[in-house]
Amino acid sequence: MSDIVRITDLQKSYKGGFQALKGVSLNIREGEILALLGPNGAGKTTLISTVCGITTPTSGSVSVGGHDIITDYRAARQMIGLVPQEINLEPFERVINTVRFSRGLFGKPSDDKAIEKVLRQLSLWDKKDSQIRELSGGMKRRVLIAKALAHDPRVLFLDEPTAGVDVELRKDMWEVVAGLKADGVTIILTTHYIEEAEAIADRVGVIASGELMLVEDKDTLMARMGQKELEVQLTEKISEIPESLRSDALRLSEDGGALIYTYDTKSERTGITSLLSKVAAAGLVLRDVVTRQSSLEEIFVTLVKEDAA
Repeated sequence: MSDIVRITDLQKSYKGGFQALKGVSLNIREGEILALLGPNGAGKTTLISTVCGITTPTSGSVSVGGHDIITDYRAARQMIGLVPQEINLEPFERVINTVRFSRGLFGKPSDDKAIEKVLRQLSLWDKKDSQIRELSGGMKRRVLIAKALAHDPRVLFLDEPTAGVDVELRKDMWEVVAGLKADGVTIILTTHYIEEAEAIADRVGVIASGELMLVEDKDTLMARMGQKELEVQLTEKISEIPESLRSDALRLSEDGGALIYTYDTKSERTGITSLLSKVAAAGLVLRDVVTRQSSLEEIFVTLVKEDAA
């Protein structure tokens, strides 16, 4: 896949000396979903605002579809759709007029078929004549996406798209995003919900204190940094780990009913066979054995802690 967004050594400083972005470089592939993860104040929104032309960079360069965001602003901006965090819609306007207006802002000719396609894609067609104030929070989020898609952008930025949305609606939004990707739209989303990145992203970027710590394929990141845990459940609870079993990789569960062994999936030998033999030799009786993979959230927390250290 070719790169549709190119960000090179992007920096943004404010009066007083605060540096929101510290030399961020990132290429985003056409048709991919990239999730940007980071704590509050990490620079996620500043990065999006700069690429979208809302904030002027202090230095560095950004191009979208080959168009520089400064020297060729109009062409670059026409390729971008932005869904902001805040729901800022005219409450008494009708849904279809709201979306039509957004299309007109980009100089696109009136095209009711295009508007109908977007509204149907987002399950808003039956609400087209409703006033915004009559919609639920989830539906208002969909209207924001419809507004962002009205001018047929090839790159869509979603800044915390499911903030304040319940779990069921959040999953509906994931399906919407997957449908947009199927249509060839490149999607960049920022999120505090790690499960979103784990569920729908192709690549994950971690940003903290204005610096991009890494960008990697999600599955590769999980394989490279993820660890597995083996939970050896016992028939009887114990108060401490027997001397013969003590190691840095083994800990006792809080209730004393299981031994939890952490191992690296990339190692040639996991040590599980040896562990189970030692458990039996120590006179402990197994009730069950369960394995679990480290989640992306745990990996993210580890990365941020390492950066702060």
